[in-house]
Amino acid sequence: MVVTLIRRLCGVLALLLAQPALAQTEARAEIQIKAAFLYKFGGFVEWPPTAFAQPDTPFTIGVLGADALAGELEEIASGRTVQGRRVAVRKLRRGEALGGLHVLFVGQSEGARLAEILQGVKGQALLVVTESEGALAQGSMINFVAVEDKVRFDVALPQAERGQLKISSRLLSVARKVISG
Repeated sequence: MVVTLIRRLCGVLALLLAQPALAQTEARAEIQIKAAFLYKFGGFVEWPPTAFAQPDTPFTIGVLGADALAGELEEIASGRTVQGRRVAVRKLRRGEALGGLHVLFVGQSEGARLAEILQGVKGQALLVVTESEGALAQGSMINFVAVEDKVRFDVALPQAERGQLKISSRLLSVARKVISG
């Protein structure tokens, strides 16, 4: 009886200890998926020619409020190109200038400042991607959402059009939801 009790306690303890490791693995997988999406989005969006100062201007993705995602994105994009341009990833800090970007990812930790951030980039040919509830209504163009433990995304076409961006129908076809005019 004592042996059975000890075995049960060991089993419960093993489950409790495994939970944080499982949660960390799931969180890392989510970060990897979002980073891969951010890299891939560049191939499905058309920027106006004025978005690139020179023919050799890199395709620049800025990440604000998500350093782990920025690190993962740097690994994914290393040595790769988007639309024939070298990819550069910038880890942004609060208050840093957001010029020279083609994609801006605003992490959930900056969600409370999203309206302010979006106001600061208004009128730029900049694909804004977020992961906060209600972000599309605030002006984000693509917002990541969790659906049945999977990373999906919603797209707001009016915001992209205001930024002079054209999002491919191929990308729209895999979006969970597309908000149009």
